[in-house]
Amino acid sequence: MSREITIIGAGVVGLCVATELTARGVPVRLVDPQPQPGPHACSWWAGGMLAPFCEGETTEEPVVRLGQEAADWWARAGVQVHREGSLVVTLGRDRAELDRFARRTERHNALDRSALSDIEPDLGARFDRALYFKDEAHIVPRAALDHLRDQLDHNGVPVDAEAPEGDLVIDCRGLAARDVLTDLRGVKGEMVVLQTHDVELSRPVRLLHPRHPLYIVPRGDGVFMLGATQIESGERSRATLKSVAELLNAAYALHPAFGEAEILEIGVDARPAFADNLPRIRRRGDRIFVNGLFRHGFLLAPALSRMVAEYVIEGTTPEVMDEDQRER
Repeated sequence: MSREITIIGAGVVGLCVATELTARGVPVRLVDPQPQPGPHACSWWAGGMLAPFCEGETTEEPVVRLGQEAADWWARAGVQVHREGSLVVTLGRDRAELDRFARRTERHNALDRSALSDIEPDLGARFDRALYFKDEAHIVPRAALDHLRDQLDHNGVPVDAEAPEGDLVIDCRGLAARDVLTDLRGVKGEMVVLQTHDVELSRPVRLLHPRHPLYIVPRGDGVFMLGATQIESGERSRATLKSVAELLNAAYALHPAFGEAEILEIGVDARPAFADNLPRIRRRGDRIFVNGLFRHGFLLAPALSRMVAEYVIEGTTPEVMDEDQRER
């Protein structure tokens, strides 16, 4: 394909689409007011968990299936992928939550205290049961975004502040695309970054709780990212005391040593989602929209990028394209 494609938005979706098209020999340019990844982008605040099977507890089948492409895609792109699996635990009073989670998910092994101690010694003394999803992985989101941007720069992909006229446009603006996608909504999420050398974890851990579930992702050098909040709001604002307190209390419940951890960062942003929390590819004239990845940006962007490339190059209709457009 000789026609240059303009990709608007250099968050995780835009960078993945640009990377996929460039790898297939399609000339692209990026358009974004901010030429480098940073806190202005929703994906800057992500957890980076490539955990399709855990996500199956609350999401639809396509997320589980398409998400299984993510770890290999990121590895092929040159991003360091930590393939240590993930763990799910719960406090004794909430043991029924772990049983429910097990019924709603697949590809996990049940661990007793001894088996848990073998892979996460700091948790074995605190929990006598866990679910181990050995086929899951995680990446460091900010390092991944920086790597993709650097590779695109190395490959001569320009970054402009405004889109030129006449190009085929792939719109990856996330929540900013509400000016056209009127059914797009925002889901606010908050995160906290802690540092302590008194706890060691090798993989992401989810602590189940009926009201305040937590996930915690190791970043290396004693740094951990805490997340979980999900609030129906499209406003980017400061994190609330209540939400941060819930995150910190849940971390303390996971391991009391987190009580002495240093708070490095508190962040908040709004994730784009449609009513069913599933992504969409839509076309309107010479503009293709890729949006609605909800909290699954790093998990689903690889599969969506593949679909966009197949659509642009081969004319293959994407699985996630709206039904009215699939029938045209």
